[in-house]
Amino acid sequence: MQKEITTNVEIAYVTNKDGPTLGYSKQSGVNIIEQDGMFFKDLNKNGKIDRYEDWRLSPEERAKDLASKMTIEQIAGLMLYSKHQSIPASSKGWMSSTYKGRSYEESGANPWDLTDEQYDFIKNDHLRHVLITTVESPEVAAKWNNEVQALAESIGLGIPTNNSSDPRHASDASSEFNAGSGGVISMWPEPLGLAATFDPTIAEKFGDIASKEYRALGMTTALSPQIDLATDPRWFRFNGTFGEDPQLVTDMGRAYIDGFQSSSNEMEIEDGWGYESVNAMVKHWPGGGSGEGGRDAHYGCGKYAVYPGGNFNEHLKPFVEGAFKLNGKTAKASAVMPYYTISVNQDETNGENVGNSYNTFLIQDLLRSQHNYDEVVCTDWMITADEVEQKDSFLSGKPWGVEHLSVAERHYKLLMAGVDQFGGNNESGPILEAYEIGVAEHGESFMRKRFEQSAVRLLKNLFRIGLFENPYLKPVESKRVVGNSEFMRTGYDAQLKSIVMLKNKESLLPLSPKMKVYVPKRYVAKGKDWFGNSTPERYEDPVNIELLQRYVQVTSNPDEADVAIVFIQSPKSGTGYSEEDKQNGGNGYVPISLQYKPYKAELARDVSLAGDSRKDDVLNRGYQGKTVRTENESDLTLILDTKKKMNGRPVIVSLLIKNPTVVEEFETEVDGIIAHFGVQDQALFEILTGKVEPSGLLPIQMPANMNVVEEQLEDVPHDMECHIDSERNEYNFAFGLNWSGVIEDERTRRYKK
Repeated sequence: MQKEITTNVEIAYVTNKDGPTLGYSKQSGVNIIEQDGMFFKDLNKNGKIDRYEDWRLSPEERAKDLASKMTIEQIAGLMLYSKHQSIPASSKGWMSSTYKGRSYEESGANPWDLTDEQYDFIKNDHLRHVLITTVESPEVAAKWNNEVQALAESIGLGIPTNNSSDPRHASDASSEFNAGSGGVISMWPEPLGLAATFDPTIAEKFGDIASKEYRALGMTTALSPQIDLATDPRWFRFNGTFGEDPQLVTDMGRAYIDGFQSSSNEMEIEDGWGYESVNAMVKHWPGGGSGEGGRDAHYGCGKYAVYPGGNFNEHLKPFVEGAFKLNGKTAKASAVMPYYTISVNQDETNGENVGNSYNTFLIQDLLRSQHNYDEVVCTDWMITADEVEQKDSFLSGKPWGVEHLSVAERHYKLLMAGVDQFGGNNESGPILEAYEIGVAEHGESFMRKRFEQSAVRLLKNLFRIGLFENPYLKPVESKRVVGNSEFMRTGYDAQLKSIVMLKNKESLLPLSPKMKVYVPKRYVAKGKDWFGNSTPERYEDPVNIELLQRYVQVTSNPDEADVAIVFIQSPKSGTGYSEEDKQNGGNGYVPISLQYKPYKAELARDVSLAGDSRKDDVLNRGYQGKTVRTENESDLTLILDTKKKMNGRPVIVSLLIKNPTVVEEFETEVDGIIAHFGVQDQALFEILTGKVEPSGLLPIQMPANMNVVEEQLEDVPHDMECHIDSERNEYNFAFGLNWSGVIEDERTRRYKK
């Protein structure tokens, strides 16, 4: 028996000759039972090997046995998925927590210690699914994991926690890549950048590497991939998708999930699942990319998904032909998250217009019955909480379509629709109230069976990846695995392959190392971050200038420069809602713009396709004739001012694309355009200076102007007139340049329209 001392937890390991290594906390009260030369954990401390403790049985058998032993209170806790948790906890803001009643800084706690809130929801609410945001380091994450697993193991039936994460492999733009060096975690392009490679094997490799890093951090579920068809170019979650093309999204999503969920050789337990597997929670059923006017359903102003093109079924393709038909042995994504949206008039059975998770037709009839999906369905976060009055608040509850129900009634409706789990909920009380509502309506036996049904689905995802045998980590090993040099190199190579060259007039690129390059500072206007916090205005170097100097000569004087490079981002104009408009007597709804100059929506719908008839809301959410300004109009000004300063010498634009962008405002004024979707500066420098040849392709359409954006249909891909540049190239889906010209290869032959 091996022992490891880590913080306050003493972990012991027992090795089975032809079976799993068992890890358990010496403080948890769990003992080891030997039978026929094999060892088993006595998790419920009853002195015998229960079926759920027998690792020789299938996950299905073990889950059914354990579910039958659980109290309703324990199952209710299993149905919870925690609010966002940072390690160590934040001292303020919406993710703040305390340590023995004090802030982290005041408490003297170690960064891996459990917060008061975490201790409470593990012990008293029986919560076992934890969403982790930031972590201080891999070692701290590993130590925290061991603390929380030891606590969970010591309670009741010894059910381990399933710790999880939203995507966490984005690139730190200014950081340097050095072959052979490691980092905090491997860095990759955003999902839209993975799509720009048009190579599903890269997405699968990402999943394979990311899953190893997740497991080393104690994370066993990925709240990804986001396989929504991004058919409306204004949607602010566009860059988290694989784009708008059904076939490309399907192929990339399938490969990504295979990479995350698959274990092989000695790491495999059964059916492709094992100790390197991470459950993929694919999102968002039945697709969230068709919000009316491009608005997003995190906000009350964006609750409606519309289908003016009658294209609802095509949005299902990445799920039913990709996520549910994997190439690997795990067969299908182990969990699905419906989106917040109300999919307007798509309920063929009951005619309900309620949030997707609440809709029995979408979950029970379509997902489970028609498409035979019997894995976990988890709601998106905070859908059972009450809404707030402000229609552009991210922190609002999102009970779209069921605002009139109580919190407990919302939980009950979700259970009856076929949902297993409630995202962003730490308290089991409302679930227990929902149980009592069901007992009164259907009887105790019916509701007990319904709860066990969800418990089995949830528990299978823990058994399949070996958590019951050993949920513990060795912090030194976590440090070795996460962000190791091989993983960093592979992620960096993917970044290079994701960069798209759109324009290269007179073969200006690549740049010579002897060239003097002028990079103007970028103005960032004051604004708001994802959570609604104000951000100050500032001027900044848009890239790591010190690093750029290793590739070219950099000058701060445009008069002595051979070429200028202007670094900008896609236009950003807000959520599509304005409190100021409402206070001035309007309905509050305004356009979302993809151009830099002020935009007036002359061709928008006069009357919206969807709206809210309640007296405190508006039925017509139209914005025809209204004007909106972008926060970063200064990006356009920067290009045009730089053009003047360069006095005829060439200007190159590097565009960070978060949404399809109207480039007609500046394209004819510049000589080169490089587009990317979130990479390290160094990757851009290597393309610009010819160290690497560009190979990325547009996974999107770039619209000719805002009129075509208004005229396209929210649910239909590839329906915009695209920009044609001064070199007569059309910025359409699957377009990209290399040094020789327009790329035509096996990727374009497969995917180009």
